[in-house]
Amino acid sequence: MTRTKNYAEAISLLNTCQSNAATIEAIRKSGGRMNEYAVSEMHDYLRKIGYKPDDLNKLNVVHITGTKGKGSTSAFTERILRAHIPSGKIGLYTSPHLCAVRERIRINGEPISEETFARYFFEVWEKLESDPHTLTPQTPQFPIYFRLLTLLAFHVFLSESITATVLEVGIGGLYDSTNIVPKPIVTGITSLGLDHTAVLGNTIEEIARNKAGIYKKDVPALSVKQDNAGEVLKEIAEKNGAPFQVVPTIESTPLGLPGAHQIINASLAIALSEQFLTIQKFPFEPASSSSSSTIPQSFIGPLAKTRWPGRCQSVKQGEITWLLDGAHTVESLRSCGEWAWSENRKPDVLIFNCSGGRAAESLLGELLNTGARNKGIAQEDIGKEFDSVIFCTNVTYTDGHFKSDLDAKAIDPNDLSQLATQRALRDAWLKLNPAFDPERAHAVASIQHAVKIVRNLGEKQVLVAGSLHLVGGVMEVAGLQDALSME
Repeated sequence: MTRTKNYAEAISLLNTCQSNAATIEAIRKSGGRMNEYAVSEMHDYLRKIGYKPDDLNKLNVVHITGTKGKGSTSAFTERILRAHIPSGKIGLYTSPHLCAVRERIRINGEPISEETFARYFFEVWEKLESDPHTLTPQTPQFPIYFRLLTLLAFHVFLSESITATVLEVGIGGLYDSTNIVPKPIVTGITSLGLDHTAVLGNTIEEIARNKAGIYKKDVPALSVKQDNAGEVLKEIAEKNGAPFQVVPTIESTPLGLPGAHQIINASLAIALSEQFLTIQKFPFEPASSSSSSTIPQSFIGPLAKTRWPGRCQSVKQGEITWLLDGAHTVESLRSCGEWAWSENRKPDVLIFNCSGGRAAESLLGELLNTGARNKGIAQEDIGKEFDSVIFCTNVTYTDGHFKSDLDAKAIDPNDLSQLATQRALRDAWLKLNPAFDPERAHAVASIQHAVKIVRNLGEKQVLVAGSLHLVGGVMEVAGLQDALSME
């Protein structure tokens, strides 16, 4: 069969590399280190597509990991670098995507085009296809989804002669597929937390050791101030021969990303950018020593212009105001609640989903508690302000199909067919809000079902939270793709 080598075919082949629900859960529980051969396998895949590890040093990498805020920190850093290297090409590799896979690989803030994605994808795919020998008998010929996209990003950025690359870790750090760059320019760790320890089965110290695996010899190793495990990061940095620095928290400054927590992420982005521009000898004016500000003047504009779609994002569409936030942990839902019930926002419809096995009551409870605190009312009263709540799967369409870019084999099909997670969320909502009309608490099989319910409610503020995959699906079905821009 002759290949068309178009975007649709590329996505179809990419989706064959998705892991099933059981494999994904095992990887999550391992903290991204399930396979002891993970890094050596990535080196082997890299060799197959024609590169040596040292070639990746040409990408001039800013490598970022953490439990919370690594995507926002990456967005702030990319925007600052783009402003200070106007004649260059700034690459940004992040995950997950919202509506289209190509959002993960951006150049100067824009996702690569479908044509560009397809061209480079098939160059990588066919090289892997032509060399079926694998490092171990258990190693697949084609890497799993995230690894393949990481290889593709490296290939795109090298082929396009990128000036600087902001590289976000997928899971963990030490064993992550992005962690094969021998010598980044600078590395940074955002806030660490215990939110995922129920999934990973790790202590905060173990999480810190894994994350600190991105620290490299003679490469500046930065971290925000940590509530716990800061000493562990310092210990690993010293062991790896990396100069360690805890970055100062900046004063308040206008940020393009809402939420008080973004000050911490912006602080790390500023320090990473200062280090990068200094080491790479790109001109900028450091913060004046005579000023109390720790922010270089030329960074203030880019920080205010930073956009990161699907995170604390408000989009007006006719009668509906969409409040979009992919918050999916207790702490991130607390931040979501602080944003969603502030200024002129007052959500009266909720669309929510979360990964199977997560504690529905604690997640919804945190969101409602925060909203109640912000409004100065009792938690039992905040639920009364909702007209409807909708708990849906991440399936895109009512016919049971996903948009190909949003296909998710990681969803347990048994859970999906029974709407087990959605029914558990509905039960948790009704337990938290016993006076709420059960007829207005929906458990539905797709995002399109949810959007149809919303369309019939008239003028509403609709909070979408609990999953970035859900937020992306809502953006796709509701026609909010224009909101994906980082401009």
